[in-house]
Amino acid sequence: MERLTRRAFHQRALSLLACGIFGRVVMTGTPGSDRREPRGAAGGLTDVPGIKVGHFTYSQRPTGCTVVLTEEGAVAGVDVRGSAPGTRETDLLNPIHTVPKVHAVVLAGGSAFGLDAASGVMQYLEGRGIGFETRVAKVPIVPAAILFDLAVGDPRIRPDREAGYRACVHASAGPVEEGNVGAGAGATVGKLFGLDRAMKGGLGTASVRVGEVIVAALVVVNAVGDVVDPQTGRILAGVRTPDGKHLADALALLRRGERPASLRPGENTTLGVIATNAAFDKAGMTKIAQMGHDGLARAIRPVHMPFDGDTLFALSTGQVRGVDLGLVGALAAEVVAEAVVRAVLKAESVPGYPAARDLLRASDAR
Repeated sequence: MERLTRRAFHQRALSLLACGIFGRVVMTGTPGSDRREPRGAAGGLTDVPGIKVGHFTYSQRPTGCTVVLTEEGAVAGVDVRGSAPGTRETDLLNPIHTVPKVHAVVLAGGSAFGLDAASGVMQYLEGRGIGFETRVAKVPIVPAAILFDLAVGDPRIRPDREAGYRACVHASAGPVEEGNVGAGAGATVGKLFGLDRAMKGGLGTASVRVGEVIVAALVVVNAVGDVVDPQTGRILAGVRTPDGKHLADALALLRRGERPASLRPGENTTLGVIATNAAFDKAGMTKIAQMGHDGLARAIRPVHMPFDGDTLFALSTGQVRGVDLGLVGALAAEVVAEAVVRAVLKAESVPGYPAARDLLRASDAR
């Protein structure tokens, strides 16, 4: 693998950012059209060595959980921007706190009930002798975050301990399945003007490599706002018109003075995990998580609302040292934005919530 000096890495990353090649999408359709479809492969979180991803998706209703395993341990940070988060073990990621590494991160549907999935992940890791060393036992460190999907199907079905364990069993370092899987199974977007005008969200992932350095993201999009292609400004999924046939543009409606629906805090959230093989301490990974939120702001409008629990974790597996922190943070924002776009383009319709692939196809046909 090519070795880069810090200066060479800095120069190459800046040139790539300037050229805007991280979007990994291609234009299709007639000349002048702004329709965009994803390439067959945009990379993913498992491109980072030491990362495995597994999903468990219920068949009874759209919900599930996704686990990111770091069995050798990973230095982690977190940044919570939404006003209504549901999380577990995020305080220990504070740079002033003692525990140096985590062994997994769990993203789950099911609202606060879904935090129980992390117990199954702990069980899986404990059974393999993985965890923080104490005098009497190894304690797996498993932060988690949840999203609200109880309105999609039977709310009594939600991720539990067994779901978390089974997601671990399914985990691998291979390509990550996207769309209506795991924590993205019941995700929806565009709820600012009511559920009857919303669309299907999902789970997406993307990565970028610069020399030795790999930066990747996995995002579950359950946003109250619209999802936008940052490269074209085109709305891909979100609030629909009252007849349900077209995209309405949530911000345009707000500017016209239309009143949003009566929303409850905590019922909308975008969750994600950023990973890199670049080595940083907990303070550095916290900064990368913060910068990753720029990617959410580029691809979701509006974002970080009082109704959202937007949370991004950041993990370092630490193989490459001497890398510029700011540039990795900038790349993190790029892959987060791309993962958001892929989440809705890979999603499939469920009753009451059409997917972008179906609404855009019908719109382009007109």
